[in-house]
Amino acid sequence: MQEYYFYMDLSHEQCMAYYHGHVEFIQVIEDGGKRIRFPAHHIRRHVSTLGVRGRFRLLLDENNRFVALEKVV
Repeated sequence: MQEYYFYMDLSHEQCMAYYHGHVEFIQVIEDGGKRIRFPAHHIRRHVSTLGVRGRFRLLLDENNRFVALEKVV
């Protein structure tokens, strides 16, 4: 299992574009400098009235398939 840590700061308006399907993927830069892209629908449970803000951990399986996106405190 692979895990990547990163900070995400998206406004509510940016999230709505993802939520409504206008944007298909989220691209972030993880702490080691690697660009990671994942389907935008995975952020839906983290969207608040402010958008999405915080530190996250992305878990992928050995075939680079999505396992989980978790908010890290």
